Amino acid sequence: MTMSCTENLKNTMTHLTLISGLPDDLAILCLSRVPRRYHRVLKCVSRRWRDLLGSEEWHISRRRNNTEECWVYAVCKVNLKEHLCYVLDPDPTYRNWKLMQCMRTPCSQNDGMSIIALGKKVYLLGGCTWQEDATDDVHCYDASSNKWAVSSRMPTASSDFQKIFDNNMCYFASTSLNEKLYIGSGFGLNSKSPKSWDIYNSNSDSWISHKNPLPNHDIVKFIAFDAKLYTIHRSEKGLHYAGIYDPASATWQITDDEIALCSCGPTVVVDGTLYMLDETLGARLMKWENAQKEWALIGRLSHHLIRPPCHLVAIGRSIYVIGQGLSTMVIDVDEAAKGKGILVGFSFSPILGLDHNVISCSTITI
Repeated sequence: MTMSCTENLKNTMTHLTLISGLPDDLAILCLSRVPRRYHRVLKCVSRRWRDLLGSEEWHISRRRNNTEECWVYAVCKVNLKEHLCYVLDPDPTYRNWKLMQCMRTPCSQNDGMSIIALGKKVYLLGGCTWQEDATDDVHCYDASSNKWAVSSRMPTASSDFQKIFDNNMCYFASTSLNEKLYIGSGFGLNSKSPKSWDIYNSNSDSWISHKNPLPNHDIVKFIAFDAKLYTIHRSEKGLHYAGIYDPASATWQITDDEIALCSCGPTVVVDGTLYMLDETLGARLMKWENAQKEWALIGRLSHHLIRPPCHLVAIGRSIYVIGQGLSTMVIDVDEAAKGKGILVGFSFSPILGLDHNVISCSTITI
């Protein structure tokens, strides 16, 4: 049987090498050393190069050869109408926030969304508008392929008419741990919230629901720390306490540790150590002393360099403090530990003097 022109073309492309004269494994080794800022150019060379840069083989090669790069992604609310995403290359030579045109979200009108990074993807979950109650939609942005996709809906909401008004997919706590997303109770426009929490498995694109075994109080914050999930709860009297969930044994316990004070500001983990930016009295960087079960002061941030409320992300041994208008300060934790006064670090703001409301920050390593 004579092959069609299309089949001949596919067979020819299959046997083409990535780089003429080099075996593919060596070509991948060479290409994986190209800095991430040029990956968009590499994708324009050929279809095979584009497919390679979105493959798991590519990520394994970069991880194995220690050429992975971590970028910061910030989602901002603009003019109360839409969300925009900015990306930051931490290389000092190129360190500046850049708008990502492709990152315009499919749910740009929603408020109260949860935005979480997991692997090389950013997940946008839930949200609501003034006219419509909360939704159970989940949208996923793949930073490697630069594309949006729709993931499995969250299980707490239902198509049942009554539950449309009782769902909790708005303003809820969330975090990621061990390739899974965890979300806690939130509320719709009628402020009713079921006392449950849900887990999303990114490998199977599926959800499972759990009833909250702790006292019937809201989860206001999740912290993935020390291979466990810390939940910060608010009681009916407005007091905060912590719970600890161990994924290995699937067990819960309540703790009286002062770790619950992290409800005062954003947190980030650097090499297994938990840090918090306490924003109750200015901006103070605190470190969780696990042995003593208490928070220790590292230093204060100047209000001239950063505009609260802030978000924290970590790259290596550095903490990025990102405030309103994308004002940013980079703090080396080793240098910060040497003094107890005003923290010194590299700081910058976008050239355009943006005044965006930053609602989420996360890192993606490729």
